[in-house]
Amino acid sequence: MEGIAFSPSNNFNCYPQIHPIKTLIPIPFRFCNYKTNNPNQSLLSFSINSSKTTQTPITQPPPLVVVGSANADIYVEIDRLPTEGETISAKNGQTLAGGKGANQATCSAKLSYPTYFVGQVGDDAHGKLITQALGNGGVRLEYLKSLGGGVPTGHAVVMLQSNGQNSIIIVGGANMSSWPDKLSDQDLDVVKNAGIVLLQREIPDSVNIQVAKAAKGAGVTVIMDAGGMDAPMPQELLKFVDILSPNESELRRLTGMPTDNFEQISQAAAKCHKMGVKQVLVKLGAKGSALFIEGEEPITQPIIPAAQVVDTTGAGDTFTASFAVALVEGKSKRECLNFAAAAASLCVQVKGAIPSMPDRKSILNLLQSV
Repeated sequence: MEGIAFSPSNNFNCYPQIHPIKTLIPIPFRFCNYKTNNPNQSLLSFSINSSKTTQTPITQPPPLVVVGSANADIYVEIDRLPTEGETISAKNGQTLAGGKGANQATCSAKLSYPTYFVGQVGDDAHGKLITQALGNGGVRLEYLKSLGGGVPTGHAVVMLQSNGQNSIIIVGGANMSSWPDKLSDQDLDVVKNAGIVLLQREIPDSVNIQVAKAAKGAGVTVIMDAGGMDAPMPQELLKFVDILSPNESELRRLTGMPTDNFEQISQAAAKCHKMGVKQVLVKLGAKGSALFIEGEEPITQPIIPAAQVVDTTGAGDTFTASFAVALVEGKSKRECLNFAAAAASLCVQVKGAIPSMPDRKSILNLLQSV
């Protein structure tokens, strides 16, 4: 896929200052391998030893790769949802960049973790809005494709109520159109060399299957956010997923089982284990979250209360992406849940999914205060 934009460093200078060299001093190099959670992958790096002091390796972690959706979120602020046949007035309205894939990619990048986004937008104003927002967030966009031929950028109508809760209607647009039958080697290479891959269900299952299969074959962890498409998840996809991340309603829809209390949620997660997914990360809203690993006791995480709930639109995406970043950095599962809970708590205090993504310092400060 063609690249559209990149986010330049704030310190970039294309005219470096040149100093005269009086003496050339030989510099010894030491090569080393950066260990990743991918057993088939190591990244070559080196350190410079200009003295007899201890050598420090220069390492670059394998990136987090998000393959998924990018939407223009059309917000309308209302006091309540309209009833059937009723017309009501919105207090305010605006359009912001969003979409589950774009949200997760921006969250990861704002946590200062190297992040690539693979997706599609239309060649229109909404596509430019999303591209700019992703670039400003630090996401690498070499694999974001702009579609011509009048294909519109995906968009969503977000009905935001005064209590911060929302209802969303999605129009797929470029997210669901014109994907190749077979992804290019270039697109799959970035997946195979990732540290972790995030997927959602706002793009075709056929794309997710190809990506998950390629990642699994390369030993890369795959996290599948169950949000998006209201349809059964193909078994061919589930068998390549390492961690499935639904909320309560998505878990109920996937399993056909009730999820009204923790016991029922545990039973539904056990059914997911039988479907082939060994780890199920359930987002429980105000009740927190729980990770169900086959053969182990559940790990639960209470919610970290927000000072004020403004908008819950991007909370689930923030939680999933923050969990993924902590996981690829080698944190324990309990630490991952705690980090993700803090990130979600900060997210809901700002309107708009992408604008609300917290940085690492804010998350760590919150964790120190609770």
